[in-house]
Amino acid sequence: MVRFRLNIFRLRQKSLARAMLLSLGAFAASLRMAGFPKIDDLHGSHWQILALLVAAWGMAETARCLKRKWSLYHAGVLILLYADLMVLAGIVVLMAVP
Repeated sequence: MVRFRLNIFRLRQKSLARAMLLSLGAFAASLRMAGFPKIDDLHGSHWQILALLVAAWGMAETARCLKRKWSLYHAGVLILLYADLMVLAGIVVLMAVP
């Protein structure tokens, strides 16, 4: 019997999919905690700090996937790091909404 094990669930191995799921999931949760569907009711929440920490964990997972030698894969991971940075900035902005 062959069993396939995904790297997403193996925390010791590098996984870009896990990193992106963490970052985008944290951003979606932060939007939801800020009351996103109703633009007039946007507010900051203290629980968004947890979303910020999960997004930082996702950024660290992305950084783990960098290789020492430059290649197109390395460039793609750098672009994903910039995307994670924008997610972190978006969460901080949502936390600052009065």
